Amino acid sequence: MDHGKQAERADQTTEVGRVDHVDRVLAQWARQRPDLDVSPMAVIGRLSRATRLIDAELRRTFAAHGLDAASFDVLATLRRSDPPHRLTPTALMRSAMVTSGAVTQRLDRLEERGLVTRTRSAADARSVEVTLTAQGRDLIDRALPDHVATEERLLAGLGAQERTDLAAGLRRLLESLDG
Repeated sequence: MDHGKQAERADQTTEVGRVDHVDRVLAQWARQRPDLDVSPMAVIGRLSRATRLIDAELRRTFAAHGLDAASFDVLATLRRSDPPHRLTPTALMRSAMVTSGAVTQRLDRLEERGLVTRTRSAADARSVEVTLTAQGRDLIDRALPDHVATEERLLAGLGAQERTDLAAGLRRLLESLDG
């Protein structure tokens, strides 16, 4: 991209809408460092801003149900597993993509609240199984529709094809980052 043209667009409407904060940052860099292609900032900057805004909205939704993102993640992972909604901590860790220490802390809090139970595996006494309780299932079944509604509201500015294209592009990005 021509860096001079990038700078000129800073105060104009772009081909996809109004100029945003990231456009202004890019234009400033184009003026200050015309030798440097800062176009990656267009994607990373917007991903970062979107993440902060999305996280804040999701936190509000979770809090309305007495949850945080970590607790919701564990309960949702158990709920979407086959009945009796039971997994080992290792399986939870893989599904939630967190460390074993983080899963242990989450499980401690959820067990204290009566939302999950931990029992020794009947198949292997050295192994523990985590099971969603009736109370935990009721809670996640109430929270999930609100969570999906929040996500729907957050994506309302995108059409169906834009969502599909964005999801595909983000999948490719994550695959490239996960190696």
